[in-house]
Amino acid sequence: MPEKKLLVTLKKSPIGYHKSQKATVQALGLRKLHQTVEKDDTPVIRGMINKVSHLVEVKEA
Repeated sequence: MPEKKLLVTLKKSPIGYHKSQKATVQALGLRKLHQTVEKDDTPVIRGMINKVSHLVEVKEA
C-alpha cells in the first residue's frame, strides 16, 4: 500500500523564532517563503510539522 503524502508550504518566515524551529523548517526542506515540498506522512514528519505548525500549512496530496 503506498504511503500518503503531505504537501508542506512555508507560510511565515522563521526569522525571530527559536533556533530549533529554524532548524526544523530547514530539515523539512523548506528554504524560501511559499515554497512547497512533498513529504511522506510518517510520525517523524508529523512531529516536525507539529513543532512549526504556526509557520507552515499542510495539505494531503
